[in-house]
Amino acid sequence: MKRVAILGSTGSVGVTTLDVIGRSHERFEAVALAAGRNVRRLREQMERFQPRIVSVLTPEDAREIRDTTPGYRGEILAGEEGLRAVATCREADVVVSALVGAVGLLPTLEAIRAGKTIALANKEVMVVAGELVTREAAARGVRILPVDSEHSAVFQALADHPPEAVRRIVLTASGGPFLHTPIERLARVTPTDALQHPTWKMGSKITIDSATLMNKGLEVIEARWLFGVDASRIAVIVHPQSVVHSMVEFVDGSVMAQLAIPDMAIPVAYALAYPERMPLPHLPRLDLTAGQGLTFFNPEEKKFPCLGLAYRALLRGGDAAAVLNAANEVAVERFLGGDLRFTDIPRLIEDVLESHPTAAGDTLEGLLAADRWAREAARGHARQLRAAG
Repeated sequence: MKRVAILGSTGSVGVTTLDVIGRSHERFEAVALAAGRNVRRLREQMERFQPRIVSVLTPEDAREIRDTTPGYRGEILAGEEGLRAVATCREADVVVSALVGAVGLLPTLEAIRAGKTIALANKEVMVVAGELVTREAAARGVRILPVDSEHSAVFQALADHPPEAVRRIVLTASGGPFLHTPIERLARVTPTDALQHPTWKMGSKITIDSATLMNKGLEVIEARWLFGVDASRIAVIVHPQSVVHSMVEFVDGSVMAQLAIPDMAIPVAYALAYPERMPLPHLPRLDLTAGQGLTFFNPEEKKFPCLGLAYRALLRGGDAAAVLNAANEVAVERFLGGDLRFTDIPRLIEDVLESHPTAAGDTLEGLLAADRWAREAARGHARQLRAAG
């Protein structure tokens, strides 16, 4: 029996994780859950799984949970204290890091320092502090198992081959909702348009990142730290069918790919059950004879400049990726709020990235300071872009 704590239990990955656990209750137990503001969904999860600890965003939400679940006997916490308690829950063997954004960094580090196996779905943890996180994990003998479908695919294709055996990693991208939209129309697309992902069902922030291709840029940075290869050996290609989730090309010319239907239950289950594979009989099987065909092509750099910005930040090193990530989070937030145009997102990120003098980024304090600076700078740039129309 593996006992699981989930950071981000009410988000899309958290819900999928609990569905996998619920279907395999003889193998897994959910012992601690951290949510945001979705109190209704958390109450449903508490009733079904009876975790020892739950955490919500604010003390007010915690009081509401207490008042509306009088029969619950576990701990109800809030804020950073609650995230830390879930991440370090004594009974947990595996911590699923599925928060969205840089907020997941500190609790994930706490889980690593507590010796927990990490099932990582929060790519921003590696983007902001990849060097620090991998160093902490190595020092404590902690394994980080990727949950993002692309990184899970690479992890499976690598099959423990060392980095020197790899010629390149190829991450696949669906292309998002604007793959075939003319570039001149992108300034007029709305948040509703951008949230219509053609393949995956995800939260709003990740869906917008997919529309700009920033999600793929962040995954390039994450792959650099997860698999120990530099930027020159990580490529991105567009694959609209989302069947080949990523590939590894080895130095002898062999290419290993992982194929599956686009359903997050597969990489979630692989991370939870690792090193075993578990049956998922509720999912449809991949049928390569169905006639859909598999196509691949290079992304349009002018249409998706966020991808190039991510490579630029990775090559600069230091705290540049932390700045990139923070600026992107603010830009997406302002776009969803109607304050920015879709094409303003990369403009804002580039403005912030170019105005920041890159620092070493080798300490948590330095990275958090860069994050704070970038968020404030991004808010200022957003106001200027809005005023300029």
